[in-house]
Amino acid sequence: MIHDKDYILRIVKQFSEFLTKRILDESEETISEQQRIFDTNMNDTFKMSFNELSSKSAEEITQLIHEKESNHHIPYFELLGHLFYAKAKETDNKDFSEKAIVFYQLYLQTSGIFSLPIVNRINEIKKALE
Repeated sequence: MIHDKDYILRIVKQFSEFLTKRILDESEETISEQQRIFDTNMNDTFKMSFNELSSKSAEEITQLIHEKESNHHIPYFELLGHLFYAKAKETDNKDFSEKAIVFYQLYLQTSGIFSLPIVNRINEIKKALE
């Protein structure tokens, strides 16, 4: 059971790192390879596609995370913030931007960490939504 928990956290953190590189445009993969990695990570992490996940409200997604072990909440909230931020930048979707703010704020509140890059992203999104 301990190995399963470590595996889940490792998958979440790897997906988060992949998205961070994608956000910062530091990814070395081709677009098709990035999409394949993205789809695989979505399935491994959430057991659903991004379209299925994004069709849920922020409250429904938060409830899914709260059903997981409490020590998994922080990495999941960070991942969800990165995920919706990256997709909002790609598609200019207001709903994705709002969800990114929600999950980044949950990450900051749950972790108790002050992260200037995340605070800057929240401010950037808020300005874009104005």
